[in-house]
Amino acid sequence: MAALAPLPSLPAQFKSIQHHLRTAQEHDKRDPVVAYYCRLYAMQTGMKIDSKTPECRKFLSKLMDQLEALKKQLGDNEAITQEIVGCAHLENYALKMFLYADNEDRAGRFHKNMIKSFYTASLLIDVITVFGELTDENVKHRKYARWKATYIHNCLKNGETPQAGPVGIEEDNDVEENEDAGAASLPTPPTQPSSSSTYDPSNVPSGNYTGIQIPPGAHAPANTPAELPHSTGDIRLTPEDFARAQKYCKYAGSALQYEDVSTAVQNLQKALKLLTTGRE
Repeated sequence: MAALAPLPSLPAQFKSIQHHLRTAQEHDKRDPVVAYYCRLYAMQTGMKIDSKTPECRKFLSKLMDQLEALKKQLGDNEAITQEIVGCAHLENYALKMFLYADNEDRAGRFHKNMIKSFYTASLLIDVITVFGELTDENVKHRKYARWKATYIHNCLKNGETPQAGPVGIEEDNDVEENEDAGAASLPTPPTQPSSSSTYDPSNVPSGNYTGIQIPPGAHAPANTPAELPHSTGDIRLTPEDFARAQKYCKYAGSALQYEDVSTAVQNLQKALKLLTTGRE
């Protein structure tokens, strides 16, 4: 992947996208598709913030040049030419990042890389909005990951031991202003998370946890196909239903590229349920 022309200094108005741009730079060699969509998100967000002042216009122009150069380098990559594939790629990558951090958290292994993983997962869920509105599940994952990054960072910074797993979320934490939470070097999420992080519902503490549901880890058993409702007659599927079923199949295919069997099975089951019942 050829090096991209550097960007000018970030205008103060664009502070909210600085971490997304840094994530893009960190992925230029590791995953150019992720890097491309991080820049696209930054571009779209920056246009909404300020596209008129000279400093911002110059920055956005250079960012557009980077996007065009990346798109040319990626050529006919399906994750760029087909939004469904691109969205699946981003969602699966963000989920792998989230599960890595979640498994480390539940095992009580607190370190800068797991903080970085939580925070990066939340940033990538921001990026998914370039494809449209987030699902409720993604909104919850983003909120939880962003809060966890701040909570664990602050505990370690103050010499305290964080509480592992889901705990009460404090709404006033603002990870966006936390420069240190995203400063560690970016880890590569393992394809096989540690077995020590197997989910045990009895270990989830009670209290003021707000009910945000997060993936219990890669070891949580998927629903068996037998649990899918059977069709009870002629189901009239709309073109939108077929499009959604195709989307789930694309997600499954993308998950298999990461050898993520659980996510692939879950998406295929969603497609089957939609096709057999007309409901999601």
